[in-house]
Amino acid sequence: MVLQGKWLWAGCLTLVSLAVTEFQGVPAPHPSIVPRIPILEYHLVRTRADGQFVISRDDFRRDLRLLYDRGYRPITVAQLLDKDFRDVPVGMSPVVFTFDDASPEQFSYVEKDGALEIDSTSVIGMWLEFQKTHPDWKSRATFCLLSGAQSGHSFFGDGANWNGQLPAWRFKKLRWLVDNGFELCNHTVWHAQLNKFPDAVVQEQIARGQLAIDSAVPGYRVRTFALPQGLWPTDPGLAWRGSWTEPKAGKQTSYDHETVLEVSGGPVPSPFDSTFERRRLTRFMVFGGNLKSLLDRLDDSGTRFKRSHE
Repeated sequence: MVLQGKWLWAGCLTLVSLAVTEFQGVPAPHPSIVPRIPILEYHLVRTRADGQFVISRDDFRRDLRLLYDRGYRPITVAQLLDKDFRDVPVGMSPVVFTFDDASPEQFSYVEKDGALEIDSTSVIGMWLEFQKTHPDWKSRATFCLLSGAQSGHSFFGDGANWNGQLPAWRFKKLRWLVDNGFELCNHTVWHAQLNKFPDAVVQEQIARGQLAIDSAVPGYRVRTFALPQGLWPTDPGLAWRGSWTEPKAGKQTSYDHETVLEVSGGPVPSPFDSTFERRRLTRFMVFGGNLKSLLDRLDDSGTRFKRSHE
């Protein structure tokens, strides 16, 4: 267990699954209350929920409605770092959505009469559908990308076996995300457990992930890195900064992240608070209907951050 301020967080990490933290709020007395902002973590969104990493589409739609109705509006990790709350009306609260692993369920195309359309059952499709009736719900979320993992976790699908997604569509999806206000985040090439590899492999995994993003969106500035399974490399500094030289061409690729996303830990302090750690941010994994409990605890404890001025 880790004690942060007056909040108690309990987390559990196994070798085969990501860490999951139960947000157990113990409110701090005034005036030491620290306003907090939830960074939500999602993985697969399918027809039926299954354990920690798969929620149903109906649950995801309910999450969008719940957050909207309770006065939350989405921002990206980059906006949080910049204290940029322009997309959040005064009196409302920011929420950060993060989507890990770049599965086709998050962003799929369907081909109709020779033209590509966004699959309405994918995360992006459901997000856009929600915007039709809630136009002040912006296209703001952070997608933590794998560029060469198995089972279609390669820029949202790299073969017809994965929701019918063709490799040629992968870069188009990344460009669409950037053009529409979403943030791209590095998550390594194939979800390597960085604590198990030497420094050289750690840097290769991260640098090649950045190279792949740059191939799709040339010049894109990757500011955020998400630790696979929440596991730090032996040299933690390599999660933020490092380099790798391609053996054949001898070309060096360097990376320099502003922040690293962890898996567990719960909502983060406001970026205006002295306890905010901008270089490492904790998250809350959403599954099993636990989002409502999180929001209730923030309200009941008086620690929910709200935008107070223009």
